[in-house]
Amino acid sequence: MRITSKGQVTIPQDIREKLGLLPHCEVEFQIVGDSVRIRKAGSGKKKTRGEMIVDRLRGTGNRRFTTEEIMAMTRGD
Repeated sequence: MRITSKGQVTIPQDIREKLGLLPHCEVEFQIVGDSVRIRKAGSGKKKTRGEMIVDRLRGTGNRRFTTEEIMAMTRGD
């Protein structure tokens, strides 16, 4: 794996999935001897993967529905 001219590297997908690293997650780097350790940033209470997904989606809807419209869609009316 190479570092780009901007200092970027790609974290392999299997590692991202195992650690629950989603886009926009905060990470921390720690130097250990002549190695670097990367981990999810600690922010007190850790959010679950589901909470992070909901946070990313919140506010992205572009149409407001009434309760009756939502119920009609749910029922298949």
